[in-house]
Amino acid sequence: MTTTMAVLMLSASAHPAFANEAPHWSYDGDAAPQNWSKLSPDFHLCEQGKNQSPVDIKDALQVHPRPLKVSYELPPVNVINNGHSVQVNVQQGDFVTLDGEKFVLQQFHFHSPSENTLDGKSFPMEAHFVHLDSTGEVAVVAVMFETGKANPELEKIWQQMPEHIGETLALKDKVSLKGLLPKDTTHYRFSGSLTTPPCSEGVRWLVLKQPVTLSEAQLEKFQHTRQHANNRPVQNLHGRTIVAE
Repeated sequence: MTTTMAVLMLSASAHPAFANEAPHWSYDGDAAPQNWSKLSPDFHLCEQGKNQSPVDIKDALQVHPRPLKVSYELPPVNVINNGHSVQVNVQQGDFVTLDGEKFVLQQFHFHSPSENTLDGKSFPMEAHFVHLDSTGEVAVVAVMFETGKANPELEKIWQQMPEHIGETLALKDKVSLKGLLPKDTTHYRFSGSLTTPPCSEGVRWLVLKQPVTLSEAQLEKFQHTRQHANNRPVQNLHGRTIVAE
């Protein structure tokens, strides 16, 4: 399975047409991350891959700062509980510019606690903004959340947060995606994978250095909906270099 197909399946994972196309996987029990590779031959990279995500970000190579060029202007359309996360579906048109290429935003979703860590530190929540370029290459922009002031844009999403798996709700209020990003878009960068089966590699990861905030109540609402943690443990770097841009 290609990385692009995996991303599209993730986006459609709660749709009935996709219900029987992949084995059930989870974050706990017999289908937990340590057993993903045993669930299907398609998931072999979850154990055998050498460029897996997430990672613990430390000892990054400092280079000339290159803030990420973000063009997020369109309000997202709906939010779905896909059984693994709360995913927000977007209109086609928002993008980031990376290595001179346009990567178009496909969807974004949340993990609690964070999947990537910074010098061993875990954050209460992490958002993943998933992008594809014209050739199907994947880039994920990750944003860390720490508890503090309530996030007004996040609240607009949380007001429509579906409690039941497979449920999709339209967003009533226009959400500004820029309100989910820090003003400073300098970041750590590394080559990695999807953090969910089939753990496809070749994903460009950009983890923003500056966190944003959410309130304790907002964090608790997400955790209540999920009922258990939905983060894959950090993976071995296998000699990969992490760059600080």
